Amino acid sequence: MRTTQDRIRHAISFEIIGLALVTPLGAWAFGMPMHDIGLLGFAGAAIATLWNYIYNLGFDRLMQRVRGSSRKTGPIRVLHAILFEVGLLVVLLPLFAWYLGISLWQAFLMDVSFALFYMGYALVFNWAYDRLFPLAEWQKLEAA
Repeated sequence: MRTTQDRIRHAISFEIIGLALVTPLGAWAFGMPMHDIGLLGFAGAAIATLWNYIYNLGFDRLMQRVRGSSRKTGPIRVLHAILFEVGLLVVLLPLFAWYLGISLWQAFLMDVSFALFYMGYALVFNWAYDRLFPLAEWQKLEAA
């Protein structure tokens, strides 16, 4: 399993890169000022960073218990990304509606758009991160 230091590096790098991508894209897509999207993005990133750490630790522990390894297959990676975003959606929805002064439905549509972006981004980021920082246990499994 990953160390605490590795999990912190993962969470922080994920959020910094994601924020740099989503702020200008969100401002453009929703026709809102970049500072509003940036502020929501920053708040969302702070919340998501904490959620990322807790969620991935729990997911990896469950994987270790159920499968004997934290190595993820393609379908497990898709499930991992979807469950992460659903949990985050529940937390961020009221924040989006309140800050932007929009209805819960509008906030839901906006949040779903961000979630879809982040699901694809999470899939690519986590695959690349696992390639850049593989665990020793995975190398043993490949050798066997």
